[in-house]
Parts: sequence; structure tokens; C-alpha cells
Amino acid sequence: MGCFERCKARRAAIESPHGHLKRAIRDALLLRGSRDFDTIADYRAFIDALVGRRNARNRKRIDVERAVLRPLPKRRAEDGEEAMVTVTSSGGFMLRRVFYTVPSRLIGHRLKVRIHDDRIEVFLGGTHLTTLPRGRGYGDNRRGHVVDYRHVIHSLRAKPGALPGLVYRDQLFPRDAYRRLYDAAMEALPERAACKLVVGALAIAHERGCEADLAALIDASLDAGAIPVLADLRARFAPDPEALPQVTVTLTPLSAYDVLTAAPAEEGAPA
Repeated sequence: MGCFERCKARRAAIESPHGHLKRAIRDALLLRGSRDFDTIADYRAFIDALVGRRNARNRKRIDVERAVLRPLPKRRAEDGEEAMVTVTSSGGFMLRRVFYTVPSRLIGHRLKVRIHDDRIEVFLGGTHLTTLPRGRGYGDNRRGHVVDYRHVIHSLRAKPGALPGLVYRDQLFPRDAYRRLYDAAMEALPERAACKLVVGALAIAHERGCEADLAALIDASLDAGAIPVLADLRARFAPDPEALPQVTVTLTPLSAYDVLTAAPAEEGAPA
């Protein structure tokens, strides 16, 4: 058997079981009655259970092969694709029809991105910066968005009126409470005031580290039929004056520095 025939046989030996597995997954989804899963973790558990049942039939052959397998390398092989991206003035970059936001300090930088199935890892040179969830583009060339409000809140505070027109507005809100606040404020207040309220609330959540507590307060206010007031939110989550450290600065009198000029004269004096 020639080299070409051997490669073809090996390829068939790999692709044939892969095709059987794909058909088994399709049949299992038909029996399940739905292709929808609440989370990625639920889908992975479904696949793991199916693969485990199939492997159980080959357990004896797997045990024979496992006995002669060599130890795994100490360092895991890279299993993701790599790409280079440029951070634009919008505070993010495009990758496979998905827009990702990053901290504004990276605007203008070229970044290396390692692409995995569920995440992307972002590097500046050889330094790992952050890990972002993997986004997916939609059909008909529609772009997806992976947005962290903390990356764009500073620029948005300068122009809160841009909030209604943001293409990624729905992905901007970290919790459902902030989306509810936007809908209620846009209905009850003038657009300018509504934008200032929502952007101000997001800024408080970021700057004072109270995203969850603020969301609970917003939900309580909206459930009571009231629109939160931005000044009240700032006062509610302002730093506690009693918790701030008391710093006492003692200034050294300038006369104390005279010793620095007197020392050389004393050293040069005759014994």
C-alpha cells in the first residue's frame, strides 16, 4: 500500500466514527424534542452523557490502549486558532463578524487573540490581558456583540445621548434590572433625562463596585412603580465618611534643612 492509500485509510478511520457520532447526536436531539438548552454547560453535559454511553461499549478496547499510552506532556498543547486585531477608536475590535470591547487604554494597539470554542484570550505581545466569552455572528451578515459596560462607560458618560442609538445597547446592560430601568425611564422621562439616568446608574455600578446591590435597589423601585432618582442613587452608594481613613500630614519645618548646609562647613573646619 502506497503513502497516498495509507493516508486515505487513516482519514477514513477518523472521519467515519466522527460521522457516526454526529448522527447519534442528531438522533438524540430528535428524541429530546428540542435543540434549545438553557446554558452551554447544559449542552455540554448532554454531549458528555451521550459520548460516555457510546464509549462504554468500547471500554475493553480503550483499557487495552490506555495501558500502553505514554504520559501527557507537562504543558498543554495550544488548541485554539490565533488572529491579530487592532483596537479601534470605538474601544473594541472586530473578529469574525463579532465586535468585542476592551479597556480604552488599548485603543490603537495591535493585539493577539487566541480563539477557542467558548472564549477568546487576548494578549498584548506575550502578556495575557483578558479572557472574553466567544461571540457568534448572526445570519444575513448581522454582527454579534460582546460588550462589557465597564469598558465603554467613561466615553458614554461624555455623550449619554448616544445610548438609544448604540447597536450593542441590549448587550450593554449587565443585569436585567438596568434594562428595565432603561425601558421605564424612556417611557416616563424625556429622552435626555432618561439617558443621563441610565448612564449615571451604570457609572455608579462600575465606579463604586455595587452592581448587584444597585440592581436590587432599581428592581425594588420599579416594582413599586417609581423611577429612581440619580441623585438619590449617588447618595445611597456614596462612600461612608466614617469608613474613610483619617490622614494626618505633619509638615517638617524648613529650619530643619539648615543642618544640610551647616555640615560641610563643620567637616572643613580645622581640628
